[in-house]
Amino acid sequence: MKRRYLHSMLAAVAVTVLASQSWAATTLTVYTAIEADDLKRYAAEFNKYYPDIEIKWVRDSTGIVTAKLLAEKNNPQADVVWGLAATSLMLLKAEGMTQAYKPKGVEQLDKKFVDGEDPPHWTGMDAWVAAICVNTVEAKKLNLPMPTSWKDLTKPVYKGHVVMPNPNSSGTGFLDVSSWLQMFGEEGGWQFMDSLHQNIAWYTHSGSKPCRQAGSGETPIGVSFAYRGAKVKNKGAPVEIVMPAEGAGWDMEATTIIKGTKNLEAAKKLVDFSVSKEANQMYNSVYAVVAYPGVAQPVKNYPENIGAKMMNNDFQFAADNRKRILKEWQRRYDSKSEPKS
Repeated sequence: MKRRYLHSMLAAVAVTVLASQSWAATTLTVYTAIEADDLKRYAAEFNKYYPDIEIKWVRDSTGIVTAKLLAEKNNPQADVVWGLAATSLMLLKAEGMTQAYKPKGVEQLDKKFVDGEDPPHWTGMDAWVAAICVNTVEAKKLNLPMPTSWKDLTKPVYKGHVVMPNPNSSGTGFLDVSSWLQMFGEEGGWQFMDSLHQNIAWYTHSGSKPCRQAGSGETPIGVSFAYRGAKVKNKGAPVEIVMPAEGAGWDMEATTIIKGTKNLEAAKKLVDFSVSKEANQMYNSVYAVVAYPGVAQPVKNYPENIGAKMMNNDFQFAADNRKRILKEWQRRYDSKSEPKS
C-alpha cells in the first residue's frame, strides 16, 4: 500500500515537473535602439499574443548597438534585433550575420519596408524623419531668426547655438550625415558640414537628446527627429518643429533574426508579430509613417504632410559607405562631442 502511494506521489511530481518545463518561458535577448520609454509597452503588447516568450532588452543608441553586434559577429549574443536602423541591418546582412525569414503577413507591408531578397533578411516597422527642434522662447531671447532650411544653420547668427547627434553613436546623426552627402553631393556635403561645425555647440551621443535639450532650454536649436519633437511639444515645451526646405533624411526601424540563434522558433514568432497590423498600430502611437498601409493615423503635433519632405534616400549608399563616412566625420568633427557616459 505504501509502495503504491509512493509511486503515485512520484508520478504526480514527475507530471508537475514536466508541465512546468513545458510552460517555462523562452527568453529572447533582443537588441534595440527603440526609445527607452517605449520598451515596456512594446514587450507588453507582444506578450498579449505570446505570454510564454520573455524579452530581455539590450538597449542603446543605434551606432553603439550596431558596433556591439559587429563586435560579437563570431560569438553572437542577440537572438533578434527589433528596432534598429535598416541601414545597420543591411550592413549586418552583408557581413552574413542575419537569418533569412519570411514572416507571416509580410506581403501586406509597403514593399519599401521589406528587404528585396526572397525570403527577406529584414523587415521595416516605421520611419523616423530628421527635423530641427527650435525653442521659441530661447530663440527670441537671443534674437535668432527661425531657420527654414539646413543651410540656414550655417549662418553666423547661429554660432554656438546648434546641437546635433554624433553619427558614430546615433542613427539619427548618421541619417543626417548620409542624407547631406546625397543631397548636396560628396564635396558639397562635407563643405556644408564644415560650415555647420563652426556653429555647433556640442555633439550628443543620442538622436533624441538635441530635441530634449532644446525643449529644456539648454540649447535653442537641436537637430533631431520629428517624433521626438512632437513628444517634447506634447509635454508643453515651447518647441517648433522645422522640416527643412531641402528635404529631410530618414531611416526606418527594422527587425531581423540573428543567424545562429538557439531560439529560432521563438524568434520567428517575434518577427511575425513585428509585421502584424496590431504591431503597426502600436508603432503609429508615436510614428506617423509605418510599414503597414492604411494603418497610420495623425500623431499629435507631428508635422503635417511629412511624406512630402522625406527625401529619396539611397539606403544602399548609406550602408555601403557607412564605415568610410563615420571615419571621415570623426576625423573632422569629433573634438566637439560630449564625453561618453
